[in-house]
Amino acid sequence: MFTPKKILAVGDLMLDLYTFGSVERISPEAPIPILHVSEERRHAGGVGNAILNLRSLGMQVVALSRVGDDAEGALLLAELESEGVDVSGVVVEKSFPTPRKNRMIASGQQIVRVDHESTSPLSPFLEKRVIERLALYLEEIAVVAISDYAKGFLTPTLLSALIGLTRERGIPLVVDPKGVDFGRYHGATLIKPNLLEATLSARLAPGATIDQIAEQILADVAIDHLMITRSSEGISLFSHEEGRHDFPARLHQVKDVTGAGDTVLAVVTASLASGLDLKEASELANVAAGIAISRLGCARVTATELEAQNHRAEC
Repeated sequence: MFTPKKILAVGDLMLDLYTFGSVERISPEAPIPILHVSEERRHAGGVGNAILNLRSLGMQVVALSRVGDDAEGALLLAELESEGVDVSGVVVEKSFPTPRKNRMIASGQQIVRVDHESTSPLSPFLEKRVIERLALYLEEIAVVAISDYAKGFLTPTLLSALIGLTRERGIPLVVDPKGVDFGRYHGATLIKPNLLEATLSARLAPGATIDQIAEQILADVAIDHLMITRSSEGISLFSHEEGRHDFPARLHQVKDVTGAGDTVLAVVTASLASGLDLKEASELANVAAGIAISRLGCARVTATELEAQNHRAEC
């Protein structure tokens, strides 16, 4: 299904923590549940989730990101290195605390999330160093995947330099965007917002159709293709030349949507790197999203189970 290729994964790294337990009583101190902890897990989050999914799909991955000079940053680097990821492009910024998110889960249900994070932009010194090395990071890269969580690594200058170089070299660049200003991604091959993000970015009157939203974004932003994920409605793909194509969702029991966007990003990226077209990539992404949301936490989808699930859906 997929051909092992070298991918540059760019974006915000964070540490995802999961605290599992049960709730048996309410606190006498305040009207809140008491979580009796039974297990704790930690995994790479943000672009790290996309990276782990790309590795599960058989891709070689070079990471381009930043961490803080702290225990969380060290844990992230150690995990990615243990997965065979090239972390030479991950810079360490001493004044920056590595973002971490702790999800408290009771009996399979997330009850609260505690975030520790800073959204300070990458320092000018590190920004300059990363940009100067972009040509090196892009050597032998088949596709660039950007997972933007708006934590400050992807500065406008860095984004512009990266997109410009990929256009010059003919390297496809796929973006999972953040915020309403999609103009940040001018020149990208594909951006894949969800429907709410696309609606807000288009800035149209209430009641605008998805076709009007897509038409506005394609007119405003110099991109080749637009993929809008629509939850239970599946995926809609738009392009200047081929118009609209819809891909119905492969529905599963929804346990947790955490990280599903990064799973879709990874599958689309691996598909393009393997020579598949965007329609085939969208079909596989739908299957992968169905697998991801049926599991708790950020799920890793393997090529084997993706192929098996896709085969069952076609039978």
